[in-house]
Amino acid sequence: MSEHALALDVGGTFTDVILVGKDGGLWTAKASSVPSDPSRGFFDGVDKILGQSAVPGSSVTRLLHGSTVATNAILEGRSARTGMLVTEGFKYILEIGRAEVPRAANLFAWVKPDRPVQPRMIAEVPERMLLDGSVERPLDEEACRAAVRRLKALGVESVAVVFLHSYANPEHERRAAGILREAMPEVDISLSSDVLPVFREYERSMATALNAGVQPVVGRYIGRLRRGMAERDLTAPFYVMKSNGGVFSPEQAEKQSIEMALSGPAAGAQGAAYVGALAGAKDIITIDIGGTSADVCLIRDGVPAITKDGEIGPFPLSIPIVDIHTIGAGGGSIASVTAQGALVVGPRSAGADPGPACYGKGGDEPTVTDANLLLGRVPPHLLDGEMALDPALAEKAIRTRVAEPLGIDTVAAAEGILAIVNNNMVGALKVVSVEKGLDPRDFTLCAFGGAGPMHGGDLARQFGTRRLLIPRHPGILCALGLLATDLQYDFARTRLQRPPNYDLEDMAAAYRVLRADAVAALDAEAVRLANRRLSRSADLRYARQGVEITVDFPGDSVDAAAVARLVDEFHALHERLYTFADRTAPVEIVNLRVTATGVMDKIELPEIGAVAEGTPAPAAGERRAHLGGGFATVPVYRREELLAGHVVVGPAIVDQLDTTTVILAGQSAVTDRYGSLSITDTEA
Repeated sequence: MSEHALALDVGGTFTDVILVGKDGGLWTAKASSVPSDPSRGFFDGVDKILGQSAVPGSSVTRLLHGSTVATNAILEGRSARTGMLVTEGFKYILEIGRAEVPRAANLFAWVKPDRPVQPRMIAEVPERMLLDGSVERPLDEEACRAAVRRLKALGVESVAVVFLHSYANPEHERRAAGILREAMPEVDISLSSDVLPVFREYERSMATALNAGVQPVVGRYIGRLRRGMAERDLTAPFYVMKSNGGVFSPEQAEKQSIEMALSGPAAGAQGAAYVGALAGAKDIITIDIGGTSADVCLIRDGVPAITKDGEIGPFPLSIPIVDIHTIGAGGGSIASVTAQGALVVGPRSAGADPGPACYGKGGDEPTVTDANLLLGRVPPHLLDGEMALDPALAEKAIRTRVAEPLGIDTVAAAEGILAIVNNNMVGALKVVSVEKGLDPRDFTLCAFGGAGPMHGGDLARQFGTRRLLIPRHPGILCALGLLATDLQYDFARTRLQRPPNYDLEDMAAAYRVLRADAVAALDAEAVRLANRRLSRSADLRYARQGVEITVDFPGDSVDAAAVARLVDEFHALHERLYTFADRTAPVEIVNLRVTATGVMDKIELPEIGAVAEGTPAPAAGERRAHLGGGFATVPVYRREELLAGHVVVGPAIVDQLDTTTVILAGQSAVTDRYGSLSITDTEA
């Protein structure tokens, strides 16, 4: 019996599914997501792909999953009823935050968002640790029990425990957890010393509070998945996508649920890095355009950028995550005319229910998808005929909501909708490139998601990149990215070291503890010794700075020579990032980190058939479409009929199950041996 790997990415509109066999078989499918119960979309996708492929569940040897459950729970305010135990005097740490207005917000109109845990749900406990981990005030256990009784009376489902400087000594947090379990064995417990054991009390408190809020939600969801898999004889090892670009076990996902936030976009970045490498592109800027948003990521030398200063909605998220910039621009983005007569597109979205007007589900507001349909860029049926679109409803929505208020015809209105949303997305592309001093001409633009290939040609031309890459299965690239990941765990501790007297023994001891934690995690996953990778890094900053830079820690030991090299690397990286370095300034070592990787067997995408290089591709039909310069009849190609070496010259359209690719006049596309389209602008 052949072995197969199955991956599912549950998005807001569709659930993307891919099944790959070691014998070279490959099947893809899309199922409608069910926001009220994402597990239904998950199993609709499982049933669909197994039925399509005739592969029994027992032959699936690995199952990977990307989910928006944690993200949506936070963004939509559906987290569990959460309480907090904090050090006496820190009840309002979440409310105070950083006491600053976000850079992108209007200084005069910004309103502080509601915090994930309100002050009345926070109980103070007398105790205090010092920066070095020594006890200044012992934990008052009777007061702690009284605080726990108060939280129990409030009916909390989950509790976050955040004590001052617990990253240096978690003893008090662990004892408080014991008291909680005695009094409330049914609640979920999150300790800040487990979730984010580094300094900065607000960020650590926020991460722990968010984790506590989504723990019960994720736990119930994974429980439903386990039951459904058992019913389908799916006994394969099961892994969940993390925000850092790796995967972890569902058992860990239930404990460290916050690490599932942004798992879908992280999988997309991994998928883009994988197909980019196959196409000979290692420096890539990705744009994943779905139904509600566009996610942009920078990939250098085949590795997606990682940040420890991310955000989820209005909240800071200081765990390692793939550095993704998200804007509210997607196929479901709603176009409207303001009272002042300006046309705006997004960030409001029609989502999956009711969806764009052309879906015929009751939506009457015009969206980007409606504009694409009206201009002939989208076929009248999606998913190879499974989902019919109604051009008349799209025309009516654009005419009544945009064209008539602006006094223009519907075609001009549709063009305006696309022009505005494309301009918004180019702005997002510049955030991760031009604003960081990078030249778009040095990068390949990889467009994917259900709407990415539709807009990619316009974006590449406006952005100025020389090459546009469209993966073979762009609408399910996030699912494909799941199959290109490894097990990955990140461990960190704050050990502030000030020059010139770095405490080498203290750092060495901290790394030994971190390494032991990393090895234990890989042991728990039964990772073979040959597949284990451990790497060290450290966060450094110039003295009196408030921001650190993560630098790889050289060598295997902690000695004066290694630290000197570490500091030299910090200066060099600081200069690359900020154009200057002060090699005479004192450098502080703040956090020590260890990353544990369990290398997993990777899929091998099957190669497609080939023709002589430069052979014109045969058209499958034609469609009247507006690809710039007015309506014209343009050739339409079927993606599955394109072979390696085939060339498509624009203007043209390439249809497939999960998306449509628009090739503009002056652009030409070449198919590579893995089925990816490489589009270049012959007018450049």
